[in-house]
Amino acid sequence: MNDYYAKPYMIERIVSALSYLTMGFAGFIWLILGLITRSNLRAFTQYHIFQSIFIAIAYFLLNMLCGFILSILSLVPLINKLVAQITFYLNAPLFGPYSLIQTVLYGIIIYLAVTSFMGKYSRIPWVSDIIDQNVGRH
Repeated sequence: MNDYYAKPYMIERIVSALSYLTMGFAGFIWLILGLITRSNLRAFTQYHIFQSIFIAIAYFLLNMLCGFILSILSLVPLINKLVAQITFYLNAPLFGPYSLIQTVLYGIIIYLAVTSFMGKYSRIPWVSDIIDQNVGRH
């Protein structure tokens, strides 16, 4: 039976929201507990846990790649000033102590956590399509 459209239980919604708020760590623990107890996770929980873990890994890799590219570009004589200005503006405090990058990241995390707690499938372009294919919905 395909439980993709089944209404999620409250514990599934809480775990899904916590998974986003902890960048996949709570979901990873839930997956391990599911393996230990040999219980099958429903599609809603799998979707949100895998999406949160995927987003956390993608954010880490993107952060590392940008740091690597910026460190190389900072060695180029004429471009290093421009790179320093762009880096400064992206990391300068915008809303209180939060920079533009942090504000966007926290906004996305809050959107994902709130929609998953509401029992909905939150969508992020490209990422959600990959997760849909791997959870079982095509």
